[in-house]
Amino acid sequence: MDKMKENVKKDKFTYVLFAVYLIALFWILLFKLSVHFSYMGNTRNVNLIPFNELFIQNGKIDWSEMIMNVLIFIPLGIYAGILFKRWIIGRILSLFFLISLIIEVFQFIFALGAFDITDIINNTLVGIIGLMTYLGIEKAFKNSVKAQKFINVVATIGTVLMIVLLSLLKMGKLWIRYQ
Repeated sequence: MDKMKENVKKDKFTYVLFAVYLIALFWILLFKLSVHFSYMGNTRNVNLIPFNELFIQNGKIDWSEMIMNVLIFIPLGIYAGILFKRWIIGRILSLFFLISLIIEVFQFIFALGAFDITDIINNTLVGIIGLMTYLGIEKAFKNSVKAQKFINVVATIGTVLMIVLLSLLKMGKLWIRYQ
């Protein structure tokens, strides 16, 4: 019975971490941290041609945007691997696609960025990479419970660091410039 209570407690904690992640994901991608960066404008652009302008800014590939998209969507796949084990793979892929689609649609509706099919494809693929990362961690631990505990520890540290960094950004204490 104690083992069952421990698993329920662990699962609840993972759901809390997942909820914090989703809130941060939407705050970062939709509301741009409630900060108006100097490069932002109120635009409504639509790109329905995949990989048409792949992360190009001022004629150069914007590696930072690609890296940020990877970093921000890998946890989605990891959390999906832990929390939605009973789902078939198609349902998990649909989750990645729908979350990315919702973000892109809201960016367009609220003129917070462009609706870009490339972002939807890339974010879905990065969700798959996160899922594969979870499966690799689970295989390394040879035990899903131990893997989840490890991920919860790492996610807790990451969540605290993310909150600190976002707070410092909001207070203007980081090197990133914004208006």
